[in-house]
Amino acid sequence: MADPGTSVSPYWELTFDADGDVDGPERDRLVAQVTERGIRDLIVFAHGWNSDRSGATALYRRFFAPLPRLAPRARIGYAGVIWPSMRFSDEPIPDFPRSVAAEEVRATPRPALDEDTRRALLETFPGRATVLDRLARLLDERPAGAEGPAEFGRLVRLLPATEGRQAVADTDEDGEPAVFTCDPVTACEQFAEALATLEPAADTAGFRLPDPWDGAKELLRQAAYYRMKRRAGTVGEHGLGPLLGRLAKTAPGVRVHLVGHSLGGRLVAFALRGLPEPVRTVKSVTLLQGAFSHYVFAARLPHAADRSGALKDAWRRVDGPLVCCHSHFDTALGTIYPLASRLAGDDRSCAGNEIAAVLGPRWGALGHDGAQAVPGTVRLDLAAALGGGLPAAGCVNVDAAAVVRRGGAPTGAHSDIVHPELARLVLAAGRIG
Repeated sequence: MADPGTSVSPYWELTFDADGDVDGPERDRLVAQVTERGIRDLIVFAHGWNSDRSGATALYRRFFAPLPRLAPRARIGYAGVIWPSMRFSDEPIPDFPRSVAAEEVRATPRPALDEDTRRALLETFPGRATVLDRLARLLDERPAGAEGPAEFGRLVRLLPATEGRQAVADTDEDGEPAVFTCDPVTACEQFAEALATLEPAADTAGFRLPDPWDGAKELLRQAAYYRMKRRAGTVGEHGLGPLLGRLAKTAPGVRVHLVGHSLGGRLVAFALRGLPEPVRTVKSVTLLQGAFSHYVFAARLPHAADRSGALKDAWRRVDGPLVCCHSHFDTALGTIYPLASRLAGDDRSCAGNEIAAVLGPRWGALGHDGAQAVPGTVRLDLAAALGGGLPAAGCVNVDAAAVVRRGGAPTGAHSDIVHPELARLVLAAGRIG
């Protein structure tokens, strides 16, 4: 099928709910038509934080656009995963138009939570409208003293952390996120200090104590992130993985290539965990700025040899390479992710001015420095990977900073993934064309 809003054909969409249940007619259409259309290679892309279907479709349209030209003789099919995620509208996406809410006239003060973000939060935390209204008022009013941030933290904890069917954590040492465990005032102060380092226009004239309200919004963002992180794993393991197993039965000759951005990377990675034995139709996985632990594929954690990553053997389910793209320009994963992860761990009592010391490798993300503690992992820059350096199998870390480099605070280049070089990388990883 060809969708008028997409740039490639044939294109299918696969819609999943929060528990990983797929839209039946969409699934059946894909399974039937890949054979009818003579598809040899099926590229399945899962978006990361994205508040609506139109945003996801726009991402797929732009990313897929160069592929027919790059592999004109290949018989490629394209599938876009639609799953219920969200993003705050202040997170920049290079080359994509900002929302109407984000383009409001600057003559009037803008609320800390604009209409798009509040709507997305209501969909993420249904039944919590009163709590979210109070959180929004506190962010706008920023009352002086410690009691305001303390109340803010108490209210954030009223937002449920889990829902329905749950996927496992990235590593078996992962604890509850900071928003549900640590002192909220301390957490807000540490987020405020970290965010100040990301703002190019930050006031550096003299020392000042961090204002907890500068980090309070990040505390709320982490509550949503934690819920989306677990949801992504659930959709992958209990939704996409079994679907790929079904596809393998009806179309065993179709080579599947999984691509995921941000939390969508976690989704496609956990699909490997849900892939039935002995299916070997997944021929490549490409993770674009994966927003989950860089130890997720480790059989042993360097700081705890008796512990492992949740997907310690999953990369072996790929009959080809598992490529982890990373960039040091991704400040969402280079600064905020490890801070939030460390706050959720066992040394959360560190003071704010010790942030640089504790943001070590223990708390890193795949999209910042690639897969860690996986023996035999190959490390390449983007030019080498595109020049024929990709191995035929195993974990591969590709430094994509040559193109993944644009974006502002607080997320940096986290969403700067629409580049023909990355589209070429997907083809190279899958030996397509």
